Amino acid sequence: MKQEQDKTEGGELIFGIRPVIEALEAGKEFDKLFIQKGLHGDLYHELKSALKEYKVPHIQVPVEKINRLTRKNHQGVAGFISPVSFVKLDWLLPEIYERGEVPFFVILDRVTDVRNFGAICRTAECAGAHGVIIPERGSAAISGDAIKTSAGALMRIPVCRVRDLAESITLLKESGLSVYACTEKSMNNMFQFDLNGPCAVMMGSEEDGISNDLLKLADARMKIPMSGIISSLNVSVACGVMMFEIVRQRTLSEF
Repeated sequence: MKQEQDKTEGGELIFGIRPVIEALEAGKEFDKLFIQKGLHGDLYHELKSALKEYKVPHIQVPVEKINRLTRKNHQGVAGFISPVSFVKLDWLLPEIYERGEVPFFVILDRVTDVRNFGAICRTAECAGAHGVIIPERGSAAISGDAIKTSAGALMRIPVCRVRDLAESITLLKESGLSVYACTEKSMNNMFQFDLNGPCAVMMGSEEDGISNDLLKLADARMKIPMSGIISSLNVSVACGVMMFEIVRQRTLSEF
């Protein structure tokens, strides 16, 4: 069956139950997948089985949400194909160690602005980070705008989309990484820390920062020292400052 699809600012939109199933079977990865609440029937149960088999995150929404995406016969199902392939964190970590490299990750908790996300990925690639870790839900869409803002870095740097950030932080720590939370609420200056070892820097949303449950998991909290009246930086700028402090320390340690 020919896939029903539209082009939107969010990327390629696939809609209709059978086209979505076919996209999954073809190995396509969805950035966002919306399913109308209350759907039933044999074809819908086939879709449910495919979602379970391929472990695809999706969101149950009112039909009005899907109607805003397309007015065509969507059958209560629509989603955006991701322009990048996601990488499994538990596969990536051993590869980094096997190459003899010191792991360096960026964790983003609820960063939803696509331009901030794209800018962070661009900086992460320039800084030599091994990957960017984002949650399945509550993260910026990997759209054309995000890729453009990243200057193509999103096509190069591994993006690990995980079901549970807390579980992923635990995995990082068990794998020998120190997890540093960047928060203005900390009393510790970022320059106090030795960042030469395996590490991950965690940044939160601009609205309320890093969630409390994730802050509790961090090995340490640190802040960027500032002298101005304005008390915080844009999240992509703050992330860049943190990443290049790691670059600075690791560069100096080589001499």
